[in-house]
Amino acid sequence: MEIADFFEPVSKSELLKDSPPHPLLLGRSIMTNDAQTGFPDLEQADIALIGVREDRHAAGNEGCSLAPDYVRRHLYRLFRGPADPRIADLGNINAGDQVSDTYFAVKSAVAELLKKNITPVIIGGGQDITYANYQAYESLGQIINIVSVDSRFDIGLQKDEPLNNTNFLSTILTHKPNYLFNFTNLGYQTYFVDQDAIELMERLFFDVYRLGVVKNNMEDTEPIVRNADMFSFDVSSIRQSDAPANANASPNGFYGEEACQIVRYAGLSDKLSSIGFYEINPAYDQGEQTTHLVAQMIWYFIDGYYNRKKDFPDKHIKDSADFIKYVVSIKDFQNKINFYKSKKSDRWWMEVPCPPKLQSKYDRQFLVPCSYRDYQEACQNEIPEKWWQVYQKFV
Repeated sequence: MEIADFFEPVSKSELLKDSPPHPLLLGRSIMTNDAQTGFPDLEQADIALIGVREDRHAAGNEGCSLAPDYVRRHLYRLFRGPADPRIADLGNINAGDQVSDTYFAVKSAVAELLKKNITPVIIGGGQDITYANYQAYESLGQIINIVSVDSRFDIGLQKDEPLNNTNFLSTILTHKPNYLFNFTNLGYQTYFVDQDAIELMERLFFDVYRLGVVKNNMEDTEPIVRNADMFSFDVSSIRQSDAPANANASPNGFYGEEACQIVRYAGLSDKLSSIGFYEINPAYDQGEQTTHLVAQMIWYFIDGYYNRKKDFPDKHIKDSADFIKYVVSIKDFQNKINFYKSKKSDRWWMEVPCPPKLQSKYDRQFLVPCSYRDYQEACQNEIPEKWWQVYQKFV
């Protein structure tokens, strides 16, 4: 089956209707799967937009399947940044006879794009589509890290309940074989999360960050996001005043500009290869405020993507002239910690000892993004928390 068979075309002329006739509108440079022009040439694309019109497992937020075209209308009318973007809009994946059919279409489409080194930008749909996105990596045999911006962990409250937007993480965790190395939550709100769930995250050595902690220093999210292969953004993590289009919206959450900043960090990451925006429900929106915000978030992701430094380190980093190596000895600790600073971007990574027999399996995991602050902590005889959590997974 060709990838084009999964998609329903969208109308570019309708999306640009009543927009200024300016040649630098982003929509005029997007290669759109339109009935008039046909399916775009993927060889000419770096980024692919995918609409997913599925909400049958979006518990309590039915109606979010209508979001893709609302977001598109605003995205197409934004002006391009300084880069010459190569973006293909593949159209919409409609709900299949069964939800599993929709998941299969998303998995197959994303896997094909990943093979071609094209970054999918999924506009959902419920956040359970994250599971279908994860399955694409499974089909490629790639072990990954997931970062989710969410006010909850989405591990469910009951055992054996069907997969939905509130428990998709449990499905990923219990899926065999498992290709998840690390999961990170940004912005959880404690009153939405039971203490047992927090303790579970700690036992699994996953990274979870409370909303207040993240907001106090937004720059600290950059190395966290830089460690992701796959990114999932639940719009309900944005405060209701900035993004009302969700049945579960909350008075607290990220501001719109903070959401844009986090997503731009995702775009800047050479490692990140797919991103999804979920739970946008136009029925609850006010003046299309939320869909306009998500369009701007996607714009920031695209801007970050075209400002990538292409300095993601690999196993040959020790011989690379593009990095400065710093070796830190910590008192009463048998391992020295190697830090690497990129000469291109001034970004930092630290090396976690990985048994030789596991290095080929975890070749993208033992060099952990960090900050200058982590290096300073090590110089003060403190083991950085990020280093310790990854080390525990190897021993």
